[in-house]
Amino acid sequence: MDINTDRLILIVTGAHLKAEAADRPLAYHLRKQMTDWLALHEAREDPECPRVLVCSDVWYLNNEPLRSRPTVSIGGPGVNALSAYLGDKLPSAFSIENILLVQADLEFLDVVACCWGRDDSSTAAAVEAFANKYLDAFMTAAISD
Repeated sequence: MDINTDRLILIVTGAHLKAEAADRPLAYHLRKQMTDWLALHEAREDPECPRVLVCSDVWYLNNEPLRSRPTVSIGGPGVNALSAYLGDKLPSAFSIENILLVQADLEFLDVVACCWGRDDSSTAAAVEAFANKYLDAFMTAAISD
């Protein structure tokens, strides 16, 4: 399978076993929401339509072309190296103190977001908050990238 990295939207989870068990299923759920968004906006019919791909933080951080792509990182700094890296680089977009955090520059000049919580259910709530509040703006910026 040939993958054009120039047309990817990435969802990054940690390579940690806890992340594989809890965060990767959330990533696949978010991928479905993103591909549904693309279908709804008829972007999938465009030959240049982006492909939404889930990958690990290890793969992402060690592949320079991927680091320039629109990206959502899922999982906290303890299980996702990308989230740890983004922690002091992205502003808080939505938070419930000591429970969950969605980080993103809401102008999406850099089309990057980070979602995590204090535990698995809080991380799921952070991903849901991102999808409900910011997915449309994120995807609009991602396809115009």
